[in-house]
Parts: sequence; C-alpha cells; structure tokens
Amino acid sequence: MTAPTSPALPASSDTAPTGPAPRGLHVITWGCQMNVYDSARMADVLRPLGYGPVERPEDADMVILNTCHIRERATEKVFSELGRLRKIRDERMSNGADRTIIAVAGCVAQAEGEVILSRAPYVDLVLGPQTYHKLPEMVARAARAGGAVIETDFPVEQKFDFLPTDAAPQTQGNLTAFLTIQEGCDKFCSFCVVPYTRGAETSRPVASVLAEARRMAESGVREITLLGQNVNAYHGDDGHGGSETLAGLVEQLAQIPGLGRIRYMTSHPRDVDQSLIDAHRDNPALMPFLHLPVQSGSDRILKAMNRGHTADEYRESVRKLREARPDLALSSDFIVGHPGETEEDFEATMQLVRDIGFAMAYSFKYSPRPGTPAAGQPMQVPEDVKDRRLAELQALLREQQDAFNADMVGTVQEILVTNRGRKPGQIAGRSPYLQPVHFDGPDHLIGSTVKVAITTRRTNSLGGTLIRETASAC
Repeated sequence: MTAPTSPALPASSDTAPTGPAPRGLHVITWGCQMNVYDSARMADVLRPLGYGPVERPEDADMVILNTCHIRERATEKVFSELGRLRKIRDERMSNGADRTIIAVAGCVAQAEGEVILSRAPYVDLVLGPQTYHKLPEMVARAARAGGAVIETDFPVEQKFDFLPTDAAPQTQGNLTAFLTIQEGCDKFCSFCVVPYTRGAETSRPVASVLAEARRMAESGVREITLLGQNVNAYHGDDGHGGSETLAGLVEQLAQIPGLGRIRYMTSHPRDVDQSLIDAHRDNPALMPFLHLPVQSGSDRILKAMNRGHTADEYRESVRKLREARPDLALSSDFIVGHPGETEEDFEATMQLVRDIGFAMAYSFKYSPRPGTPAAGQPMQVPEDVKDRRLAELQALLREQQDAFNADMVGTVQEILVTNRGRKPGQIAGRSPYLQPVHFDGPDHLIGSTVKVAITTRRTNSLGGTLIRETASAC
C-alpha cells in the first residue's frame, strides 16, 4: 500500500536507465549473517536500475537500512540513524544533488512498518525481509505516487524465484560467502520475534541452492556458510516430488568444483538428526565447527522458553556428534535472566557449559520483545541480577575459548588463505574452526588451502608457520 507522506522522488521508470551516470547505493546492515546475505541480494536486484555500491551515505542516491529486531533498543537505533540520514539528504539537496531515497528493510521494518512512517514520514520505502525482490517495483511506485511505499506482507511466492540469476554475484572476488537456504521459524520460542518478522519455515528448492552455489564457486568462492533461522530443518524440493535434508544438500554441494568448505548456521537442537550426524562423519567438506544454540541449561527454563528439548537431550546430541567427528568444536547461544530464572536455574546453565566445553559462544541478557510471550510473563529478573549472571557466564565461556585456542598450539591446521596480513610478507586465513591465523607466506597462496603449524595464541587469533608451499585449490 502507499501513503502520501514524503515528497516526490526523482523521476524513475520500471525499466533500467540508459544514461551513463550510475546511481550510488549505500546499504547499512545490522544483525545476523542472513541480513548480510539479504543486503547483497538487494544490491543485486537494484543493479539493473543502475545502482552500484558507494562507501558513504553522503555519496548515495539510495540508502537502505537493513535492520535487525533481535537486540535491545533496535527500533530506537533505527530512528537515530534515520535522523542522521535525513540531515545528509538535506545537505545533498542544498548542494544541488537529487533527493536521496531512504529505505528501511529487514525485521524492524516488518514489525514496525507503520510506526516508521508515522515517526519518520521522510522515509520513502519500508519493506520486510520477504519482499526485497520487489525493490525495483517499489522504487517505481514511489516515484509515480509521490509518497512512501510499504511492503510488509508475507507473499505467497518465494522471493528467491524472482532474484536475478545472470547478474554478477555480490561475492565476486570473495573467497567466503553466505548462502541462505531456509528462512522463518515454526518453533515460537518465548523470547524470539523471528516467527513474527520472518514468517513460517520455508526452504529453497535444491536446484535453486545448487545454481547459486555454482555461481559463487565460479566467481572464486571457496567456502560457503549455509544460512537459515533453523537451517538444519531444511527440507527443500528435490525436483523429483520429494524433499531433501540438509545432509543430502551438503553432499550435493560438496561435488561442486572449487567449493572446498561448507558450514551451516543457525541450528536448532530439535533438528539434529542421524543423517546430519553421519554427514559430519563422512563428508570432509563439512567443517568440524558447529553453532548449536542451547540458551539455558535448566530444564525448567527451557520449558518456559518453549525450546522443545531438555538439557540432557542437548548433551546427548553433542555426544553423538563428537563420537561421529572427534575433532568437532561447538559454539552456542545463551540467554541469562529469562523471566523466572532462579539461582538454581542459572547454576544449571553454568554446569552445562562446564560439561560440554565450547570453543566460543554468544551470551546475552534477556530483554523483552513486544509481542513475544515472555515479555508479559511475571517474575522478571532484576537488571543487576542479570548483569552479575552474564558476567559470570561470560568469564567461564571466555576461559573455555582461551583454553581451546591454547590447545591449537602445536597442532597442524589446514588454513584457507584469504588475504594479506598486516605485516610485510605475511598472509592470513581462517582455520576449520573460524579462527583467524597469520603466518609468513607469498601472496600467490591466497585462495588456496595450506598446512600451517600453529605456534602462538593471541587474544582473538593464532599465529603459525607455513609447513610447505604446496597448496590445494580447495
């Protein structure tokens, strides 16, 4: 629908412009890796209209805020940035430039679309995460109507069916890339807004995923991370009247020439099945590093969160995974201070962390999200108690991460070389466990996988010595 709340846009049409002057596009991305992927695809769909990336909003003919609703005060952060962009636009216009189009995309747009247009009527486009394939049409509609355009419905069609397939991918020149294969969530955890902003679980067809992965590999990508709100719930159409599992998809992706490394996130413990466990055992392209959020170690809190699993069921899944792949390392997500969490519940979380051992983890204080079940629950935990618990949990997690990195010293790791280092003669890459690794070596090894003896541990990275220059091309 449209609302006549902002001045007219520059003249536009439904077809790509033919003039020589390109249009500048600046995308500001907040939140998860899926938002990073979405931002790249928004640039893809706008390229036929003449938009190309620019580094600064001051040089942009269109600025898109791709937003995230997970963090606290996400909405206010959006409005603060919008105020800054309005000043930039006004200054550009005073200097004779065309009016900059301001768009708000992503989960805050989905949840707060009408509020955005009410509080910031100078915004031109508001679109949810399922509708960014409509951006060219929205630009044209806004130009014709002289007002803002909002698209926050969940369309019947899948947006991936409408994305360009022949455009140069945004991954050109990159060695690593994200690839969304699944979106939405049917789990309805008590603290989470994703089912309301991303919709129900949907999976891309296998053929669509494979085609995009091939284009990525042809452009030079050597490692892809498969993305989804519940990526291990993937059940894409296999093209033969059935559906494919994540394990089966990974097996097909591993056959693509040049694609040597595969990762996936974010997983749900309820969707760890035997086929996926077997894939970690049998498929060398699947990296031995798994992000498997647990959120709490207390069964009482897990039930209140509507997680659908117990702490011991999580432990059992981890046991099976490590039995299948002994060198597997884990990361996870934790929330402290969920409504009703007692000291005993918190200690159960600490005990689970001690029992499992994590290479890294993300941990947060619970904060209410409007419209979620937990937001209205009684027994909200005081902020000072949440602060203390979070500090204790993070200290334990940091201790485990330091120990994991220390255990790398003296081992030999296969490193995907991604770039030059900061020092002359130095190159850098990433280990199978996503650790940055720096070592001396020639630039021509960039893009290859090499064996490196790990010799030093730093706060957030490792140092090593190249064992030999012989490299595999992934």
